Amino acid sequence: MSGRPELKGRAARLARLLPAGAGQAARTPFVLLVVLLLGGGLIGLLVLNSALSEGAFRLDDLQKETKSLTDEEQALQRDVDAYSAPDALQRRARELGMVPGGDPAFLDPDGTVKGVPGAAGSAARSPMVPPPEVLAPARTTGRAAGAVRNATPAPGPRQPSAGVSEQPSTTPGR
Repeated sequence: MSGRPELKGRAARLARLLPAGAGQAARTPFVLLVVLLLGGGLIGLLVLNSALSEGAFRLDDLQKETKSLTDEEQALQRDVDAYSAPDALQRRARELGMVPGGDPAFLDPDGTVKGVPGAAGSAARSPMVPPPEVLAPARTTGRAAGAVRNATPAPGPRQPSAGVSEQPSTTPGR
């Protein structure tokens, strides 16, 4: 007897339709397909893991760079704050020979002056600052003389005296 039992009826008819050695040949492609799928999955996971770790290293580098730049920005902001402090500005202005301004006077649109202007750098305001030296302009010739002439301020509008009003003169016949 063979290792296969005898089939009867409907099972025998179905068994005749299938070839006898087909069970062995059908398993090989399936096993290869499963092995290929598992291998491809493992390789895909390896590539994905490598890409994630590369991104993590890049993120770490960028975070270090951001921290460094933030520290540098804060140091620069401290420097700006130190230079713009009132005492530092006053000290640097004195080094440049600047003096505090006097009391301001304001000019109204109608030409009247409000307030009494004070002299700049008065002794009462800054006793430690010596008055600036006023040098007479040196005689220059040529192009420099024109620049000096153009740099002098033009005379301002006349201020009317108290009680005198300036009226535009009218000429007859116009």
